Amino acid sequence: MISFLPIGGGNEIGANSYFINFNGNGIILDCGIHPQKTGLESLPDFDLITDKSVDYCLISHAHQDHIGALPFLVKKIPYVKIITTPQTRALAELTLHNSVSILKKEIVEPGFEFYSHDEVDLLIKMIDYKENKNKFELNSYHQLKDSQVNCTFFDAGHILGSAGVLLENNNYKIFYTGDINLTAQTIQPPAQLPETKIDTLILETTYGATDSDLYLDWNSESFRFAKEANKILNSGGSILIPVFSLGKMQELLATIWLLMQKRKLTTVDIYTGGIGTKINLAYDYNRFVVNRVDEDLELNAIPQKDYYKISNPEEFFKNPCIVLASSGMMIKGTSSFTFTKSWIKQKDSAIFTVGYMDTNTPGYVIANSECGDKIQLTEYDEPTEVKCKINNFKFSAHARREDLLKIVDKLKPDNVILTHGDEDAIGWMGAAILKKNKNIKVYTAITGKEIIV
Repeated sequence: MISFLPIGGGNEIGANSYFINFNGNGIILDCGIHPQKTGLESLPDFDLITDKSVDYCLISHAHQDHIGALPFLVKKIPYVKIITTPQTRALAELTLHNSVSILKKEIVEPGFEFYSHDEVDLLIKMIDYKENKNKFELNSYHQLKDSQVNCTFFDAGHILGSAGVLLENNNYKIFYTGDINLTAQTIQPPAQLPETKIDTLILETTYGATDSDLYLDWNSESFRFAKEANKILNSGGSILIPVFSLGKMQELLATIWLLMQKRKLTTVDIYTGGIGTKINLAYDYNRFVVNRVDEDLELNAIPQKDYYKISNPEEFFKNPCIVLASSGMMIKGTSSFTFTKSWIKQKDSAIFTVGYMDTNTPGYVIANSECGDKIQLTEYDEPTEVKCKINNFKFSAHARREDLLKIVDKLKPDNVILTHGDEDAIGWMGAAILKKNKNIKVYTAITGKEIIV
């Protein structure tokens, strides 16, 4: 018997965390923080596992919505054993330290217990790491007789270090996709999947409601990007691209540089900054030991200027340039949010969005605006007319919905638990799976609702 209990991020994207009782073994899959919430509301509901025996926490990758709450879990369960890939462990050291500073600025909730940089250092030392495709044992203190669980990580093709998680016990197999991508990006090659039938598949559904006809492959989308970017740059304008510091910054930086090298894109200054530049080094350091499209591509060798050295955003408009600024959804207080307030006033410049935007973010407002619209980035901002061009591109690090169905076809699960998507995404995926495979049992992950399979 398998008990699956979402303690965060059930039928939404954010605070992803799932507790599994696998024949007496207590395993948490991911431990994220919700990027659109603050304080206790941003965390998984750890009270749901107060009476559970927890042995392990397996982290699929280092994005904040999958790892950001890990320090809070360790405060609650100090003995929990944490395992990631080596690359996720290295990235966690950067991202968790960065989140200490951000949380202290954002949260004023009374009684909210922060963690310190020293605690992050101790946490990182606690993390064990395992290479992809190397089977290892999870030896629970609470396990029943013959209930040892074997675990294997599989490259998920999402970002550096991302992994799907295969759990095996007495010939019963569970596979958790985490965030997965079956098509190549500029740096990351496609995901790798187990070569075996799976009993229960825990499947992400991020783009389940998105028509894949709207997507080009990464290479074709990069040429469409270059065509539109050249119109702006050659007319003297500059381009702001909001990106996540981990993953999207590295992929877009590499994409833009290669387009310039191939003379498909006008060569201008590229601005980056903050933690993203440190993450670039992690990508470079690991390029010979992980799957890469081109292991010789070195991000730190790409000429870049630091946007933190620009005191007045008007400097960006003196000469055409491209600015890759975090955060990807233009969250208030971030560089991309700050720069946007200057950018939307520039009639010759443009903002290019390149990925998913949560509906409750300033990024969503921008992505759904046109030149001439009056917008409010937040409810506290004055309405402002958009004078710059807005262009939306889909450089996705998540699988298309047809590719998610291919995962189901390949792994042939008896049960599918749908996670990491909004109501429409989960609804489309569930209906599509059942239409094609009437014998599969499909479940929706809802925070606090236990699923027994």
